[in-house]
Amino acid sequence: MITYIIRRLIGAVIMLVIVSIVTFAIFFLVPRLVGATPESMASRYAGRTATAETQHLIAQRLGFYDPMPVQYGRFVKGLVVGAEYDTGTSVEKCPAPCFGYSYLTQQPVWPDLVDRSRVTFSLGVGAAVIWVIAGVATGVISALRRRSFFDRAAMGIALAGVSMPVFFTGMISLVFFSYYLGWTVPGGTYVDFTVDPFQWAYSLILPWVTLAFLFAAGYARLTRAGMLETMNEDYIRTARAKGLPERTVVVKHGLRAALTPIVTIFGLDFGLLLGGAVLTESTFSLNGLGKYAIEAIVSNDLPKVMGVTLLTAVFVVIANLIVDLLYAVVDPRVRLA
Repeated sequence: MITYIIRRLIGAVIMLVIVSIVTFAIFFLVPRLVGATPESMASRYAGRTATAETQHLIAQRLGFYDPMPVQYGRFVKGLVVGAEYDTGTSVEKCPAPCFGYSYLTQQPVWPDLVDRSRVTFSLGVGAAVIWVIAGVATGVISALRRRSFFDRAAMGIALAGVSMPVFFTGMISLVFFSYYLGWTVPGGTYVDFTVDPFQWAYSLILPWVTLAFLFAAGYARLTRAGMLETMNEDYIRTARAKGLPERTVVVKHGLRAALTPIVTIFGLDFGLLLGGAVLTESTFSLNGLGKYAIEAIVSNDLPKVMGVTLLTAVFVVIANLIVDLLYAVVDPRVRLA
């Protein structure tokens, strides 16, 4: 087990290195290949009104004239141990992990990512708990009561949930539950968990349910299909023939085997979600990573976009690492060797 974990950790590190190379190439190498000059790249920091001499000086301070391997090495060093930024009048230290400085605010990107990730993490964790419990439970009940009224109604609602985009269900939920009934807080309201846990949950209950409705629908259909296949296996009939309680047969033998694809998809969904729920955060005006990325793209603030990209990659790699370790727990047929 320890050897397997070490192998997976090494694989995760290699994947992060590859992601860093690709990300660096997209933001620094590709512009040079399509004809961008160091001065034009430096003009984003200096502003459009800067003179050619000013752009040249800034390009030199930022190291845009250095060879690409040297620039990539400096980029990785900034992520690991931090970097120093020459403003022309002083040298400012950017602590690790340093994703660079914003074109607009001239401030380090990392503190913004940490601040915004609290909102996204709160949104993602709460929604994930709801959609996993609701989706898996609905799928199991539908499989055990195949072709019943509950099965048909649940799968119909699940189909609607998969079909409707989250910004549509989000807007409908805001209009009906917040502005008409007044049961929930209006959009744009967020209270940090450390300030008031109850208000934190109350401010996020509608985004949680809206986002969970989208994912739970797919999980319900997937769980139902897996359970229908698993409950017809020979070892299920053997377990029943031994006289095991039906609850034990369903939960321990049936559901456990059917959860393997659920765990796989959950790792991908949750990892990507932590990188920013763009539509949900925009619909409910939550200042998370998704909205932060949209604002950065609109303003062409590349360091912010690069920071969100790398942070999302880290979340996805970590989530997949955890999923690989959970395989042997969920399904005993999986062998780590």
